[in-house]
Amino acid sequence: MPLAPWEEPIPPLDQAARAAALARQDRLTKPQGSLGRLEALSATLAAMQGTPRPRVADKVVLVMAGDHGVTQAGVSAYPSEVTAQMVHNFLRGGAAISVLARFLHARLRVVDVGVAAALPPHPHLYARKVRYGTANMLEGPAMSLDEARAALTAGAEVVALEHAQGMDLLVLGDMGIGNTTPAAALAAVFTGQPPRALVGRGTGLDDAGLQRKVQVVERALARHRPRADAPLQALAAVGGLEIAALAGAMLAAAARRVPVVLDGYIVTAAALVAAALNPRVRDYFIAGHVSAEPGHRAMLEALGLTPLLDLGMRLGEGSGAAVAVPIVEAAVRLLNEMATFDQAGVSERTES
Repeated sequence: MPLAPWEEPIPPLDQAARAAALARQDRLTKPQGSLGRLEALSATLAAMQGTPRPRVADKVVLVMAGDHGVTQAGVSAYPSEVTAQMVHNFLRGGAAISVLARFLHARLRVVDVGVAAALPPHPHLYARKVRYGTANMLEGPAMSLDEARAALTAGAEVVALEHAQGMDLLVLGDMGIGNTTPAAALAAVFTGQPPRALVGRGTGLDDAGLQRKVQVVERALARHRPRADAPLQALAAVGGLEIAALAGAMLAAAARRVPVVLDGYIVTAAALVAAALNPRVRDYFIAGHVSAEPGHRAMLEALGLTPLLDLGMRLGEGSGAAVAVPIVEAAVRLLNEMATFDQAGVSERTES
């Protein structure tokens, strides 16, 4: 059988490109190591893209959107119809991620994999709806295995289309009222941490709402018994359609040597799923920031990632990742555009 789009092989990092980038860093007109983590970041991007001179000229922001049946359990301060309303806001240019995408000169595209409403066509909307929101995971699996595969495929196919247009950096975001609940459930599966350590207030739950949300995650995990060594089954049982699409997008991007800038809690939950499906994908992750949502730091640690920023953000949409992109671009520009000592005619260090 042919491989699904999200099952394509992921190449190893190009260590020769990394070494060449680091060697160039040591020849630039600065004391060695004086640019700190920017030097290592530029070399990592070189290894990801397989070239000593990486590029981040064509930036794409993909926001995956889907609704969640578990909102019936009162886990969100906002009603489900806000998901579709916010998708319209993204497409009209009024959301935070819309502003940031314009600032970055990046293409913003929204992918409907599971919004619980019919959305009108729009040139910046990918219509890839698998179903109108997930089922309530307290009553049964959030989706079937086939639906999980379809959502993974949707994310992977959109990445393939954007890569064909020249994409060389992928920024991922999410939209889905209630999605911090399935994200917390998946985080518990793949980090081994208890739900109480991972569940946060999401869109602003009060204390009673937070306690209810913890109990919902605990009940869902007790019902389905998802396992980290069966990631597709765990995703179907307690995940989300947009989370699956995010995982598929990550896997397809890595297969094409495209670096992936991760956003916060939801996107990182998808990264845990993707890494369980193919561990090599984590080589292509850049953690844009650490969210204020409890548990996000544990998720990043499970992936072995150090975030670029810690700004107390918890909006989602890809906003934290987008704010980190100028740092990524700065690292690449410094590597590519600074003069070497030889080019600048600057004397090098002499040992005392």
